[in-house]
Amino acid sequence: MRLALDEAAAAARAGAVPVGAVVVHEGQVVAAAHNGPRDSHDPTAHAEILAIRAAARALGQDRLDGCDLWVTLEPCAMCAGAIVHARIARVYYAAPDPKGGAVEHGARVFDQPTALHRPEVYAGLGEAEAAEQLRAFFRERR
Repeated sequence: MRLALDEAAAAARAGAVPVGAVVVHEGQVVAAAHNGPRDSHDPTAHAEILAIRAAARALGQDRLDGCDLWVTLEPCAMCAGAIVHARIARVYYAAPDPKGGAVEHGARVFDQPTALHRPEVYAGLGEAEAAEQLRAFFRERR
């Protein structure tokens, strides 16, 4: 989670919402990314999506079976859908997102009967630091 939190800090320095994500395969980091929708002019450039894309390229496959995703904020519906399609084995996220999250809040994508895959989910790891990064980011903009 430390690397994901560092990625989130990099996003904040770039003026993006501070969310970072890391994909780990067999104990090795294969991809790390942070939010970049504004810089890339791409509304799908969430940290999770960018990390999943980079991991798939690094591993040379579209299915990330056996991979873990570490992310600083509860994934939204779009990212949760990508996690399902990528077949990520485990998702570790730091801070909950009652407004935009779709794992334990909102759509609860992984709990839907139509979900093709259900990763293991672990929440709250690094929550205090991730939540403070988000609060500080938005406090500066208000």
